[in-house]
Amino acid sequence: MISNTEDEELGTKPLRRLSVFYYGVGHMLNDITSACWFTYLLVFLTDIGLSPSDAAVVMLSGQIADGFTTIFAGELIDRFGHFKIWHAAGSLLVAISFSSVFGGCLPCKVLGSSSSTLKTVGYSTFAAIFNVGWAATQVSHMSMVNCITLNSTTRVVLASCRNAFTMVANLSLYAVAFFVFKVKTSGTPISVENQYRWIAYISIAIGCCFVGVFHLGTQEPRLKQDAHGKGYARIYWTYWFKKILYYQVALVYVLTRLVTNVSQAYLAFYVIDDLQMPQFSKASVPAVIYICSFIVSVLLQEMTWTGPRLKSFYSAGGLLWLFCGAGIFFLPRSLSYLMYFLSIVIGIANALIMVTGVSMQSFLVGEDVHGCAFVYGSLSFLDKISCGVALCILESYQNSSTKVHSCSPTNSCFSVARFGLGFVPAACALFGVAVTCSMKLQPPTPKPLMEPLLA
Repeated sequence: MISNTEDEELGTKPLRRLSVFYYGVGHMLNDITSACWFTYLLVFLTDIGLSPSDAAVVMLSGQIADGFTTIFAGELIDRFGHFKIWHAAGSLLVAISFSSVFGGCLPCKVLGSSSSTLKTVGYSTFAAIFNVGWAATQVSHMSMVNCITLNSTTRVVLASCRNAFTMVANLSLYAVAFFVFKVKTSGTPISVENQYRWIAYISIAIGCCFVGVFHLGTQEPRLKQDAHGKGYARIYWTYWFKKILYYQVALVYVLTRLVTNVSQAYLAFYVIDDLQMPQFSKASVPAVIYICSFIVSVLLQEMTWTGPRLKSFYSAGGLLWLFCGAGIFFLPRSLSYLMYFLSIVIGIANALIMVTGVSMQSFLVGEDVHGCAFVYGSLSFLDKISCGVALCILESYQNSSTKVHSCSPTNSCFSVARFGLGFVPAACALFGVAVTCSMKLQPPTPKPLMEPLLA
């Protein structure tokens, strides 16, 4: 057995860049399918004939399945460990089920019916299956950070690298989508299904390659205790519920996810329906956002992180979103080219709030690594349910909103897309900044462990 001093050094010293890279690519399959889910699912379902309310039901079913799975996955990972097994199983389920989410309605083909009810049930089923796998992968990958290192700066670096590859995944999706939208026409529901099926197949292939790199390059983290020595006891749920910081971090994380996910869901609607930009803008505008986010995420890896710095950078990102939200809400169709400038600012803001918002969870966990999966699982549950409910509510007003095509090019007419992309993220960002300012973030003070952190 190695000495306590040597073991503490293993837990607190910075990781090699290659180890950070291997970890960072592990969420690529989840990220590229999630980008497709939030950007194109509502567009796809309404294009093939489902009503906005039915499309919202499909998305909500997936979000609910995702939310409850995160709770159970977090508890089981805390109890039994085996991060990589959970990650591999979840990734396999995602790869198998995702093509059916954007493919044809399988129950409709089997039963020979194309009723809207059967379509809704069919797509909802595969959406739920996909999100079960997605949740298992997400919780195992995110909670792994705290068992790889106890160094607070290194944990932020890992989160920043993960966020950088989230941007790579999103850019990969939009590059694929740009190519497919250019090559394949979309005049009928069948051709629309073919478009999105190709996008799904290529996305799965790209993501699976990176999952392979992650499993080959990353070892299973180990935090084993000596039965007769000092170590970490298993932490129960009630421990976290007694911490004020848990509720603060949970609220900030949920608000951050609402900013990024709701804005992503309505971006395509906004640029096509409200601004009436060309069809390829559904890919080019998001691509600008994620290029900027990627650059900022890489730059954030080079910084030394403290609690006050996390709060400052989150606040800066939130205030940038306030500016973008106001610009989006009032932008007239005649000035649609300004959307590319707003996309640059959105990309910077998203990177700032995502990297710092996720890293706050590591400050919350600190050295309590035997309860970290519950933290990530419970916060993800709140995130998924809140996003699903928010999108369902917004979609319920889709049919009753102003017909934006009849609006004057020099005026900005109200629409659900304008409200969902402009007002909702800006309001959530402002609330998130207010909560962040009230936090007291203390970096973890590691205790000596009985076994090395990495196998």
